[in-house]
Amino acid sequence: MTRPRPGPDPDRPGVAGVASVTGVRFTLVTTSATPGEQASPLVVRTVRLDGHDGSLLDLLPTDRPVTWLRRDEGLVGWGVAAEIRTQGATRFADAVKWWAETTARAVVRDEVGEPGTGLVCFGTFAFADEPGDSVLVVPEVVVGRRGDTTWLTTISRGGLDRPEVLTVADQPVAPVEVSFADGALDGERWMSVVADAVARINAGDLEKVVLARDLVATAEAPIDVRWPLRRLAETYGMCWTFHVDDMFGATPEMLVRRERGLVTSRVLAGTIRRTGDDSRDLALAATLARSSKDLEEHEYAVRSVADALDPHCQSMNVPESPFVLHLPNVMHLATDVAGVVHDAATVSSLQLAEALHPSAAVGGTPTPVATALIAEIEGMDRGRYAGPVGWMDASGDGEWGIALRSARLEGSAVRLYAGCGIVADSDPEAELAESQAKFVPVRDALSAP
Repeated sequence: MTRPRPGPDPDRPGVAGVASVTGVRFTLVTTSATPGEQASPLVVRTVRLDGHDGSLLDLLPTDRPVTWLRRDEGLVGWGVAAEIRTQGATRFADAVKWWAETTARAVVRDEVGEPGTGLVCFGTFAFADEPGDSVLVVPEVVVGRRGDTTWLTTISRGGLDRPEVLTVADQPVAPVEVSFADGALDGERWMSVVADAVARINAGDLEKVVLARDLVATAEAPIDVRWPLRRLAETYGMCWTFHVDDMFGATPEMLVRRERGLVTSRVLAGTIRRTGDDSRDLALAATLARSSKDLEEHEYAVRSVADALDPHCQSMNVPESPFVLHLPNVMHLATDVAGVVHDAATVSSLQLAEALHPSAAVGGTPTPVATALIAEIEGMDRGRYAGPVGWMDASGDGEWGIALRSARLEGSAVRLYAGCGIVADSDPEAELAESQAKFVPVRDALSAP
């Protein structure tokens, strides 16, 4: 299959020509970055890419890949045209300021005009103020798809002195000899932490807290993240498969999507493990929908999202009751909150994500008390687990999921995370089983088919 060869743009002399041939490589001309050139504006061009109907993941090389896909629609990218790393309580504000300055200076020619075209960034943010770092990155190449439209965006600092040939057809290999071990706490110790949380809830200290645990996978050689990404995208098509700066996963939960004045958030709280037997799973779904424990947990999460979005919306729709979302490994109570924003000109999707984070779905209720308890008893550093992850365009529109069903790649090791909402009548053994079910997506993705 032969793709078009857009030539150099005479109206934008800083934009290189981009060629694609037989699905195996792009030729991208970028600029070498010296310290004096870092302040030069980004030069961006988006063109329609006809004739490519294969998986976007097939295009990814190993050069700092980024991914945000659902049912093979979304964005993939690679290379780094610009990035910022932030920390602490101002991590969101610092990233927002940098993005505003970057977009204000950029020279953009967008011939497609879809959400995700033009200048875009990808981000992954730490759950807590401390410890952990957060990243906002602008790739050199982005390929996107929405419906029947596929496009190619190239981003550079405007020079023409450093040619690169980026091969995209190489196939990732499966991780070799993967073994798994407990992370910060083993199962018994984690159940004692859950019991402690239940006692504090029953004592009236708080209403809900989300407790997480980790699992460490180790392979004999460095892991190519493109392997688990493909497995996750194939198996969990209803989820958003993501990868930014070594944080990857397939999240079922959309923290916030803002597109052309409309904002939506998918809230998940309340979980039951699937058995693989359809009739049995239907009965379990009905049980979940009637479970007072799970409905209580879900109500806290929906209320926290609606309260956080309300100041930004002129109207909102919050369904009275949840639906059951069926995934291959578990089922969740789910509610889609929607609204019409009135402050899109001044508040970006990333700022909305900051306002929503952490919701009761990943922190607890009341949030300050719950997050303080997490820091006290959870026994591990969450890093970017359960933090916002996603993308944003120059207008501030974008999609930010919650980094759930996720892991952090650390060379030949992968740290997997799973969390459970704890309320007054939570049972530690049942919560441990739920956490094990939530490890399944990434755990299976690290194995050969």
